[in-house]
Amino acid sequence: MSRILVTGVPGQVGNELLRRSRPEVMDLQGFTMEQLDITDAAAVAAVVPDFDLVVNAAAYTAVDQAESDRELAYAVNARGPGNLAAACAANTIPLIHISTEYVFNGSKPDPWEEDDAVDPLSVYGASKEAGERAVRDAHEAHVILRTSWLYAAHGHNFVRTMLRLGQEHESLRVVDDQVGAPTAAGDVAAAILVVAERLLAGDTGKFGTYHYTAQGHTSWCGFADAIFASAEARWGWRPSVEPIRTVDYPTPAARPANSVLACEKITRVFDPPRRPWRMALEDVMAELLDQNTAGVQA
Repeated sequence: MSRILVTGVPGQVGNELLRRSRPEVMDLQGFTMEQLDITDAAAVAAVVPDFDLVVNAAAYTAVDQAESDRELAYAVNARGPGNLAAACAANTIPLIHISTEYVFNGSKPDPWEEDDAVDPLSVYGASKEAGERAVRDAHEAHVILRTSWLYAAHGHNFVRTMLRLGQEHESLRVVDDQVGAPTAAGDVAAAILVVAERLLAGDTGKFGTYHYTAQGHTSWCGFADAIFASAEARWGWRPSVEPIRTVDYPTPAARPANSVLACEKITRVFDPPRRPWRMALEDVMAELLDQNTAGVQA
């Protein structure tokens, strides 16, 4: 049985990985930041040798706050992955590292390919891109998995925020000129386990950078509309959603206009399941609303 270290618990992907653990095949052990500070190289070096594979789901994800908290964003998103990669390399252990579409500037009209030039617009995006470079520089046996627009029934995400705001307001204004693929953290976790199984089986020719998202894409406004359409069946009512432009909703950090990632490479190499984003959303909405948890703070 393989032992897998998962950082970033209880974050969205880290939590979903532990929910999908199959102890008879893979023993996934989750670590919070308090249990394992990935910015501490000595602490990482002491823990990593006990495992057969590492999944780094830890990240500083407060996109706007990162603009004024650059040092911490780089510590967690760049130095931390570098520490993990160095420890994995020293012990010949494969590393799966989760990254983001924010490494791109969003100006390309077509889906972003893995080898497109990176050009982050924000401190968050730049720190994640630096983390990718740190992983590549320290350890050849890695898989970098870029994804986008993550959400789950737990944690801080767009779905939970919309549900909270929808209970407080009759009308919401949501950006309609940024597009991406809303991707359930549970689906990313399932994909990671497919990749992990192949790497643990010794499939060393599969290392590199990959994109993984749900199938299809929409705008933030379209995403919000789908959330409330699903909620209406349970609430019996819904707020109206007004589309606005990015310039009408200024934020400290710039966002990519096009966050759509091309996922043909990971399908060809690993073939993990990829559901349409609306299908995955319904499952998460059922978990949220059927358990009457939509009103929690997001």
